[in-house]
Amino acid sequence: MSTTHATGSSNRWHVLVACFLAYAFDAMDFMLLAVAMPAIIADLHLSLGMAGLIGTATLIGVGFSSVLIGWYSDNYGRKRALVGSLLAFGVFTAAVGFAQDWSHLMLLRFLAGLGLGGVWGVAAAFIRESFPSHQRGRAAAFVLGSWPIGFGFAAFLARLVLPVYGWRALFFCGIGAILAAIYTLLFVRESEAWGAERHATGTAAQSVSVRDLFLDEFRATTLLGTLAATFALVGYWGANTWIPTYLVKERGLDTGTMTTFVILLNVGMFLGYQLFGWLGDKIGRERALILSFAGAVVTLPIYAVTRSTALLLWMGPVTALFFSFTGIFGAYFAELYPARIRSLGAGFCFNVGRGLSAFAPFALGAVAAKSSLATGIALCGFGFGLAGVFTALLARVRRHAKPLFESAADAKLSRE
Repeated sequence: MSTTHATGSSNRWHVLVACFLAYAFDAMDFMLLAVAMPAIIADLHLSLGMAGLIGTATLIGVGFSSVLIGWYSDNYGRKRALVGSLLAFGVFTAAVGFAQDWSHLMLLRFLAGLGLGGVWGVAAAFIRESFPSHQRGRAAAFVLGSWPIGFGFAAFLARLVLPVYGWRALFFCGIGAILAAIYTLLFVRESEAWGAERHATGTAAQSVSVRDLFLDEFRATTLLGTLAATFALVGYWGANTWIPTYLVKERGLDTGTMTTFVILLNVGMFLGYQLFGWLGDKIGRERALILSFAGAVVTLPIYAVTRSTALLLWMGPVTALFFSFTGIFGAYFAELYPARIRSLGAGFCFNVGRGLSAFAPFALGAVAAKSSLATGIALCGFGFGLAGVFTALLARVRRHAKPLFESAADAKLSRE
């Protein structure tokens, strides 16, 4: 084995670890808000609609972040973009602990969102440019499977911190994202494929922009990919923002029992990431995505109307098994664009989808005010159904698209 190949393989695993840690902290940040929400509502005397808008503010920041961090990543490198994202949301999440009222929460969650949205697109591009095609789906699923790990860890922290120290201390834990930034700075080298294509296409001194995503050869891909992500995330955020509150308010669980249920739910989600990542490599990304969405359409309404505590305990992991679409999206979206716009393109589809889904928590809160959280969570199944429709349309478009330009570094990975 040559020294160059050995060095490249070593960096591949450092990329895997760094992206895993980054996305785990990204997930932990989102879940800190969800598990703290009942305590925030009680402490600040918020309505369900006002509480939902806090989640909305986060997702609006995420939508802007996809463009800002994706642009930065494609122009200045994956490593710098990943470190910057981690530092941004780590600091602003910890600052939430100092918020004095609802307006402070809104502002700080928006600012945290500006960092949170960058991790997904950068990680998807980094994995695409570090692993050969036959391993890419599983590598992306493993990295993005850190999402339920981060969710579960946030629930674990809530179980320890909330009853004793309150919700403010819980948000101080968000500063831990800096650990992932330090690992990335010390051990990860910049993507060779990104540097090679920048040099090969003469863009070393040029800037890529969002306009490139809407050139003739990418327009339909970008629009359909964004719509697929939007509706999948409408279903996901509509349900997951409110599941902890639903378990407490409508199913009568105490905070400690609720966090146990949420931890088990995320165990199911982690297993789903690995299962569907493997399926994506075996049967194709589009088929695995559609299968995941179909499962969510069936199981989510059943979970929402279940009243038995024992059944809720076991239905949670089964339902969350089908919430693993982001892992497949990570491999799929990154394959839709050449390296020069890969981080921007993958991040745009997914994170603009997150931004457009921003009003799902607020809308579900409004439904809950008139009906129940169970009704709103059940309705989220429609979002997953529409995501499946747009994924099928995207697959049809891609079958008729011309092959993408492949840099020497990309070609080398494909041969491995």
